[in-house]
Amino acid sequence: MTRVRASSYALAAALLVGLSAPVAAAHPASHGHTSHHRIPFTAATVTASEDGSSYTVEWNAPGVRHVAVRAGGRTVASGGTSGKVTVRGLPAADRQWFDLVPDRGQGLHLADREIRLDGAVNFRDAGGYRTTDGHWVRMGEIYRTAALDKLTDRDLAKLRRLGISVDYDLRTQAERTSGPDRVPAGSRYVVADVLGDLGGLSGLPASPEASAQLMVDAEKTMVSAPTAQRAYSTVLHGIADADGANALFHCTAGKDRTGWANATLLTALGVPRETVMDDYLASNTYRAKENAATLAAMPPAQAAVYKPMLDVRPEYLNSGFQEVTSRYGTFDRYLDKALGLSHRDVRDLREDLLVG
Repeated sequence: MTRVRASSYALAAALLVGLSAPVAAAHPASHGHTSHHRIPFTAATVTASEDGSSYTVEWNAPGVRHVAVRAGGRTVASGGTSGKVTVRGLPAADRQWFDLVPDRGQGLHLADREIRLDGAVNFRDAGGYRTTDGHWVRMGEIYRTAALDKLTDRDLAKLRRLGISVDYDLRTQAERTSGPDRVPAGSRYVVADVLGDLGGLSGLPASPEASAQLMVDAEKTMVSAPTAQRAYSTVLHGIADADGANALFHCTAGKDRTGWANATLLTALGVPRETVMDDYLASNTYRAKENAATLAAMPPAQAAVYKPMLDVRPEYLNSGFQEVTSRYGTFDRYLDKALGLSHRDVRDLREDLLVG
């Protein structure tokens, strides 16, 4: 069964080779120092306008009477327990960061999640989410993306300024050979091949329903296949042992193999399932233009069959979590038995990546 599922996913991955936004998040204003005061924000986001000329900052902080919104060392807006403000006229920057400073408790350091590049899509911060116990996942440390083989020199300069020091490549050898990563000078390159040498199939499935089932089975493969377990173990252990190094992980489209990598990381950090699902489904937004162009170039009948393989859908990710439950009972046992992450490893992840 595992071999069949893996073969199905290899087909989906092969079909996606060469395929040609929302919110934000959180670490303290002074990185490396964690306040003993609890973060009062239950929600907080930054959304950049399409042209980057303005930013919408929203928050909810029950029990707080006043929140100052600061950027570039000055207060640019303020509000009360909840608020939504639009900020304009800020100087150009790779990422525009905002500090939400409450009148009590610890503040948040926020930016739009998307990193806009000329040669890559679906490049975004993996952090900026609230956990079930009120912590927040740091932003500016872990990133997820699609293929990096078409990055421009300007993109590479931006990634250097972001401090990217480790690149985990989840793609197959064929993908890596046909489209080698471009990474900033000095960054460490790590192969974490989810599919390994698992065989593939040829041709499209016969129907949209068959394509969707292929993707459901593919998600199960990412939980059960030994190659996938080794790959995700490499990524999670690497992040846990990185001691503050900024890392990224990616596949070709940045949605399936990468989607499960981030779902695993966020779940290990204590982010609720609903939020994990929202992050997973955001690939539909970040890849919308590319997906539409791909489908428009196909005959309608072929596009209908192909579309489920371009999409991310709740049933895809849910099948991965169902496979975890079926094989391991709990997610903690999956982390331990399949990925080799001990309680200490998970504690290290949380100490490095959570604030509040």
